[in-house]
Amino acid sequence: MKYLIIGLGNPGKQYEHTRHNAGFMALDALAAKFEFPECKLHKKSESLISEGRIDGADVLCAKPQTLMNNSGLAAKLLYAKYKILNTKYLVVVHDDIDLPLGQLKISFASGSAGHKGVESIIEQLGTKDFIRIRIGIQPLAGKPEDVENFVLRKFTPQELQAIRKTIDSIPAMLQTIIDQGLDQAMSLIRK
Repeated sequence: MKYLIIGLGNPGKQYEHTRHNAGFMALDALAAKFEFPECKLHKKSESLISEGRIDGADVLCAKPQTLMNNSGLAAKLLYAKYKILNTKYLVVVHDDIDLPLGQLKISFASGSAGHKGVESIIEQLGTKDFIRIRIGIQPLAGKPEDVENFVLRKFTPQELQAIRKTIDSIPAMLQTIIDQGLDQAMSLIRK
């Protein structure tokens, strides 16, 4: 069985450590923890990819290079090329402005909640039946009025410190999904 884990973000140095790139940051943490090789550009899928194994399962990590709002194009290409058998083996990791900074939420078969990257994936794959790991980026002051500009700004040093703890917990969460299933991972978050 092969898992496809897609971290959402925007390509380019100017977007590093921005709130919208929390998914890319999570994939970097996963690759470091499980010693995956460095990501390489796969032009046909418009993604940076790295392959490895987690507890016997083949795992393909992908960072779409299409810009956030077109992430579904890369997801569709990856899903077909790597012959993922079922969308239950697809995990999308992304930022979520509706969750407080550093909070995590796992869901399956839920809507996009206005996230354009997730919306694009749902549209391109024709289903919302996949796992989502949502990383809260909402500031303490609450959801900002200008969300589009807010998500493209870099984390403050204090926010980056808080989000790092969250990001560093995601590899273990993904390992739980692979080893013990989605329900077990969801129950761990609720604790």
